[in-house]
Amino acid sequence: MALQTLRLKPKSDARLRGGHLWIYSNEVDTALTSLKRFQVGEQVVVEQAGGKPLGVAYLNPNNLICGRLVSRDSRCMLDKSLLVHRLKIALSLRQRCFSTDCYRLVFGDSDGLPGLVVDRFHELLVVQISTAGMEAVKGAIIEALQQVIPTAAILLRNDGKMRALEGLSSYVETVIGEVPDFAPLEENGVKFLAPVKTGQKTGWFYDHRMNRARLQQYVTGKRVLDVFSYIGGWGVQAAAAGASGVICLDASASALDCVEQNAQLNGVAERVSTLQGDAFEGLKQLKAEAERFDVVVVDPPAFIQKRKDMRNGEQAYQRINELAMGLLARDGLLVSASCSMHLQRDRLVEIIRSGSRKMDRQAQIIEQGHQGPDHPVHPAIPETDYLKSMFVRVLPVS
Repeated sequence: MALQTLRLKPKSDARLRGGHLWIYSNEVDTALTSLKRFQVGEQVVVEQAGGKPLGVAYLNPNNLICGRLVSRDSRCMLDKSLLVHRLKIALSLRQRCFSTDCYRLVFGDSDGLPGLVVDRFHELLVVQISTAGMEAVKGAIIEALQQVIPTAAILLRNDGKMRALEGLSSYVETVIGEVPDFAPLEENGVKFLAPVKTGQKTGWFYDHRMNRARLQQYVTGKRVLDVFSYIGGWGVQAAAAGASGVICLDASASALDCVEQNAQLNGVAERVSTLQGDAFEGLKQLKAEAERFDVVVVDPPAFIQKRKDMRNGEQAYQRINELAMGLLARDGLLVSASCSMHLQRDRLVEIIRSGSRKMDRQAQIIEQGHQGPDHPVHPAIPETDYLKSMFVRVLPVS
């Protein structure tokens, strides 16, 4: 099938030639190739101003990011064949890195499949499609996944916020096999059940796997507070690694029910308790009760969703980290994390520095963490490098 062409303005191809995949609407030569002529989700051959092909992209003419490159071969469309090829490449990385079949199988742009996320829970695949271009090939995605991982059940968790921006409906649908309400997974030798149909995102966050593994060496015999605990990724793993006691704090009652279930699953229920409520208010309550912890983990949702949220978001990070430091025992450990792409790593360091000085404490950053290898960073797309964690020793001033 012959594809229409999309022509870029002069000097608007440098980013694509440098490895980036996104095309902005103001980069398109609309005098030659009006965006109005294209259908939402349509695939096109992208050309530089002189007419040289740059590859194939899918489009959404209604968005600022109007196109995403899916192939640098202008003869190669995004179809089942290309999907199978990209999935096999993605799978080979995960099999190289992990001994269990629990990981993020596809991480969008970084795996050459912009707009697609797939998390694997053993023989279950949870799929998130966030762009119209990927929605247009949904059938091919399902067929390709079946071919690459034949025994898998497949759940579509197409209820993310980005879909509305793409003009897509929100739905959750089982398309292959039987999908349980709670899917088993294993991370760092600890077992969990994740609410894949109703939980946050795909039901689990694999990105902090390596950071949670590092936490294990610091918690033996220690009292741990897990703030924004969700279903206990940090807290239950800390208990399994020998923490003397863990409190998981979260606003969601259903998430805390999962914490208790996961603690029971690993035989650590007697050392894990829960506290429901707003994180900021919960930390103030614990402070008023003169509670102290050897380790406090703060892993909030993204306080900075967009650049316009920067000021308020940074203030929220400042407040939550100061509240957490105030609950640490002498020579305690703060694990401070951020999944806000817009919060730069050096800015998080500054928040920790200023917070410790405000509280008349001395901070030592002893480790810095990153997203795991199943969330690879695309070197041309800074947005794919989003996760940060700081392991901070907090001491009295001497």
